[in-house]
Amino acid sequence: MPLSPPPPRDGVYYRACPLCEAICGLRLTVQGGQVTDVRGDPHDPLSRGHICPKGAALPDLHADPDRLKTPLRRDGDTWQPITWDAALDLVARRLREMQAEHGADSVATFQGNPSVHNSGTLLTAGAFLKALGTRNRFSATSTDQLPHHYAAAEMFGHPLLLPIPDVDRTDFLLMLGANPLASNGSILTAPGMRERLRAIRERGGRVVLLDPRRTETAAHASEYHPIRPGSDALFLMALLHVILAEGLARPGRLSDFTDGLDALSSVAAPFSPERVAAATGVPAGTTRTLARDFARAPRAAAYGRMGLSTQAFGGLCQWLLNTLNLVTGNLDREGGALFPTPAFDLLTGARAGAVHHGRWNSRVRGLPEFDGELPSAALAEEIITPGPEQIRALVTVAGNPVLSTPGGAALEQALPGLDFMVSIDPYLNETTRHAHVILPPATGLEVEHYDVIFHHFAVRATARLNTPVFPISEEQRFDHDIFAGLTERLTGRRLATPTERLAAGLRHGPHALSLDDVRAHPHGLDLGPMQPTLPGRLLTASGRINALPQAIGQDVARLEATLHHPTPALILIGRRQLRSNNSWMHNTPRLMRGPDRCTLYLNPADAPGLRSGQLVRVTSRVGSVTVPVELTDDVMPGVASLPHGFGHHRPGTRLGVAEQHPGVSLNDLTDPLLIDELTGNAALNGTPIQVEAVGETAALDHPVAHPRGSDPRAAPAS
Repeated sequence: MPLSPPPPRDGVYYRACPLCEAICGLRLTVQGGQVTDVRGDPHDPLSRGHICPKGAALPDLHADPDRLKTPLRRDGDTWQPITWDAALDLVARRLREMQAEHGADSVATFQGNPSVHNSGTLLTAGAFLKALGTRNRFSATSTDQLPHHYAAAEMFGHPLLLPIPDVDRTDFLLMLGANPLASNGSILTAPGMRERLRAIRERGGRVVLLDPRRTETAAHASEYHPIRPGSDALFLMALLHVILAEGLARPGRLSDFTDGLDALSSVAAPFSPERVAAATGVPAGTTRTLARDFARAPRAAAYGRMGLSTQAFGGLCQWLLNTLNLVTGNLDREGGALFPTPAFDLLTGARAGAVHHGRWNSRVRGLPEFDGELPSAALAEEIITPGPEQIRALVTVAGNPVLSTPGGAALEQALPGLDFMVSIDPYLNETTRHAHVILPPATGLEVEHYDVIFHHFAVRATARLNTPVFPISEEQRFDHDIFAGLTERLTGRRLATPTERLAAGLRHGPHALSLDDVRAHPHGLDLGPMQPTLPGRLLTASGRINALPQAIGQDVARLEATLHHPTPALILIGRRQLRSNNSWMHNTPRLMRGPDRCTLYLNPADAPGLRSGQLVRVTSRVGSVTVPVELTDDVMPGVASLPHGFGHHRPGTRLGVAEQHPGVSLNDLTDPLLIDELTGNAALNGTPIQVEAVGETAALDHPVAHPRGSDPRAAPAS
């Protein structure tokens, strides 16, 4: 019989929400062993009382009856409980056997983004991955923010040296492909963005948004301009063109430690606003005005997120944002874009001049490694393509790549062919149902947690140690116990605990704190706003900013070539929703209330004869789905939009609520062959599609050319 944990003490608990990057402070009231009230913590120095629906639903996730708490072993189509020692012994033995027979790279790993929302996983999984010694490592990074890290490594010397817009002090915030009213901020830990954007406007500043969809954020911007998907690099290059051609560049003190500034004018010269206007959909006059206004603003910051990163020119987009901030003197400046100095600083002790990418390539397609990982767009083909170093075993950690990676249906077909698969995950979901063993960690309100990663992206330095609200039962294990158990079985070495690592990191960090210092401030310790840190924080070999890295300069020719390419008649983009971040949040009744949210947004100009609510078939090169259409002027003509994370119709899962709201998976349509060639990041935004009414024969757009033959549903060729 499962052993029930002892009830928590009644009282008030303070901790941060771990469900998105905003890390909002919460005030939780516990009575009778249950959370009876959740509110934003008004004394949290970062979130200042802000809370969103996800934070309010945190107790529901804790009480989810579908959450696994003991190891399971698959026996055919059924699952059997297994003890922790037996499960860890089995997993370690099978992984050793696979590598002994087929080589270290025959075992692959995939980490989902919840891995960085839990300090137990973040601080101990690395030792386990190192013990495996495989080069076939994959994660959600290459379906999300990899271009940010690539540009940072090339320009500033480290993947985590990300300039963060100082939204609390800027006079001009230029945003592209970002929707912080839905995301709560992403690669921008600034909870309560509605209030922060309003404060910019109220002090006489401007918030300018460009996006193919009039998003929730557009309503809180000073102005909104539609832009065609995938053309952002052309628009940003046109801004740079105007600033340099008209003598508006003012790098100031940055020029004293920057290389490559003089070469930027020739790089931007071919991209006049007039030349790119047809491709971007942004009038040349608008582009010129925005460039001048941005350059002349007292304090300005350029920022772009998922819409820029998950496209064919994600790396160039993030380089261009950094470069615009640089040439206008707004990099490393209050009110511009600065580099946070978190209390637990992962850059402490980092080696200057380290190489972060291109050290090896994927076996089948030759895609580049970055920071020890290969692009997730290559995972399925590496499993199904025979040959030396073919992936034969897979370890997934807090991930659901069947729903989250491009061409998810191909991965779904590949997973049953593995010789062994283990998932460290609290759910039996669309991916873990293929595992041979599931190791479920304690999570959420049960764990001690420190936000190691997101303080590196925060507009204000704070520190908070989140103490557990609920104790775990004897049948449960923490994630760090699981990784420590596997690592010890593989290497014989004991791991430092997360608390030990955290204490050392705080002690040696830029603020020289102790754990007792942090524990003494349950609402969070306020360490102040971002401050200029350059050139001291640079980690390039030269100690200088590299304004025009060689590989980035070479990629500009690929961008210019797109000016001669025809635009597909209809392009698919994703859609972020406030009540969702990962697929497992769809298993919470509170977050799934209301009308169906998995609909296809389509402009009426692209939908003659259709009505909202009608079922349509959406087809790409790799697959087809049937989904209700929602006609709206919020997407520009030629653009369709689907939310991510749905597709809960697969059999064999234990997601009772999600199965009642199955929707369709965006990644059954996205194409693993469409990537940013510079970085390897998946181009999830920009998939050419066709739409037709179910039961009708006429397509609603002109046929698109398919790169691998005439059948849009053909499987991708290796």
